[in-house]
Amino acid sequence: MSYELLNKINSPSDLKALDKNELVPLSREIREFLIENVERTGGHLASNLGAVELTVALHRVFDSPHDRVIFDVGHQCYVHKLLTGRREEFSSLRTPGGLSGFPTRRESCHDAFGTGHCSTAISAALGFAEADALAGESRHTVCVVGDGAYTGGLVHEALNNCKRELPLIMILNENGMAISSNKGTFASYLSGVRISGGYRRFKGVLSVFLDRIPLVGKPAKKVLSFIKGKVKKLVYRQNYFEELGLYYMGPIDGHDVHKCIRAFNEAKSLGRSVVVHLKTVKGKGYTPAEQAPSEYHSIVRSSGDSFHSVVADELISQAEKNGKIVAVTAAMGLGTGLDRFGEKYPDRYFDVGIAEAHALTFSAGLAAAGYIPFTGIYSTFLQRGYDNIVHDIALQSLPVKLLIDRAGLATADGATHHGIFDVAFLSHIPNITLLAPATYDSLRQAIADSVSSAGPVAIRYSNTAESDELSGAIAPIGDGVYTDFDISNVPENIFVSYGAIARNTLLAKNQLQAEGYSVGIIVIERLKPLAPTKEKLLPIISRASLVVIVEEGIRRGGVAEALALSLGSASARIKICAIDDSFASPESPCDLYDSVGLSTEKLADRVREG
Repeated sequence: MSYELLNKINSPSDLKALDKNELVPLSREIREFLIENVERTGGHLASNLGAVELTVALHRVFDSPHDRVIFDVGHQCYVHKLLTGRREEFSSLRTPGGLSGFPTRRESCHDAFGTGHCSTAISAALGFAEADALAGESRHTVCVVGDGAYTGGLVHEALNNCKRELPLIMILNENGMAISSNKGTFASYLSGVRISGGYRRFKGVLSVFLDRIPLVGKPAKKVLSFIKGKVKKLVYRQNYFEELGLYYMGPIDGHDVHKCIRAFNEAKSLGRSVVVHLKTVKGKGYTPAEQAPSEYHSIVRSSGDSFHSVVADELISQAEKNGKIVAVTAAMGLGTGLDRFGEKYPDRYFDVGIAEAHALTFSAGLAAAGYIPFTGIYSTFLQRGYDNIVHDIALQSLPVKLLIDRAGLATADGATHHGIFDVAFLSHIPNITLLAPATYDSLRQAIADSVSSAGPVAIRYSNTAESDELSGAIAPIGDGVYTDFDISNVPENIFVSYGAIARNTLLAKNQLQAEGYSVGIIVIERLKPLAPTKEKLLPIISRASLVVIVEEGIRRGGVAEALALSLGSASARIKICAIDDSFASPESPCDLYDSVGLSTEKLADRVREG
């Protein structure tokens, strides 16, 4: 398709130069561009199709980067990137070192704040607005917040701290459809709030009129305000935002670009904190995405079984035998596969919204009451509940079972979504058993065994399918340790690893064997407590010359470092291949695994070096 208008836009100033009658056809072109490109590269399609007109209007009214623009969740920022000079980079979308799928400060001056996780934008925007007030600078801070983000408690903590006089504009993008259906009373509440610009103007004129009436005016104004409040509570739902001292406008059709422009101009003119409530349709303009917004939330080029589908199957199987098993997720029922558990056992399935900390403490409460909660959270989001794991679960030795999805590097989503910290931070917490099953069978067994465990258990796995090569090559020798060699005939060089990266060690081993090296691999599944693993490994590696411990996680505090230390009495030389003090966020296009030293070739090099 020819993008006649879109191709003219390399900055927000180019957008402002368009005739107002060109904005609707421009929006059509943007939609076509997104469908064409995201269908090819993969990425978050439905959420961006729903944010086209509001983003066009936003850049028509405000002056980025002078006025700061923040998106929450950041995956609805594709249109923003198109309008701020990054159209030509879209072919590299969501590739290591390419165009990020989220706002990234180092990528553009128009990305005021990085928002890969949810519910953070209003807190950050408030920080910017207060900083401007301190510096005496005149500018607006605008955040576009999806309604799904309002299920996160951080949003409400930030709203509670907003000051009336700050030029902070919060655009509530309500499409009624987050990654999974929005849960909770606030999500239900949103559809009931009201109002228009005419209401605001009438209220302002009447207020001025009453103020000018001697003696009678001010008392009459107080009486009118009292009556108005009572009527509002009878006719409308009480407005949460106005109760917090924020000015509320909406709901407004978020797909009418001209109505959005008028609303934003009006909000801008108020010079105070304003909530602009827009109603949009996720997937707007693309029938398949409108009909199945969850399926088009993120287009991923993969199919078939994965570790999380096996988790769901096994959990359903265990729940058939044990009525105390329940499942908990933080708005990731679809991503973790636990939504299928919910279909089978709706009364035993809890989606608490985007509230990971709450999900963990809620699970602790369920466990303390005698239930067996399996709580599915992505590794990157588990970080948000660290205190809850320490204080509410581990300290009380409660039998919460953590299902840690998306463990390892996230090549598409990048640094905000890498699952590379969970092993290090969980390894320091007493009472937790930490497992990393290597195969589907061992994953099923780990879930089955954890049901009867008296304490907390964490089971981590990647967003991949089982490696047939790996599962066919290794055999168990006990205590969650696997080898691809006969332990009576130990090779000179050994790779030790866990998780999905074990496949790379197998490929490196095959390559090295073809070159004449004596090489074998060991895969471990029990990461904490580590003592049984160490006892199993020590007599084996003591007969090797070189041991390379490979970890798809950070080196500091990781299993590789702990294992190397505990195996110090062995005569073999020990090397560690892990992510060294880095967020694994390359600045130019590359192979992500190669950039952090975990590619097949880089692993093989560690053996070649001797």
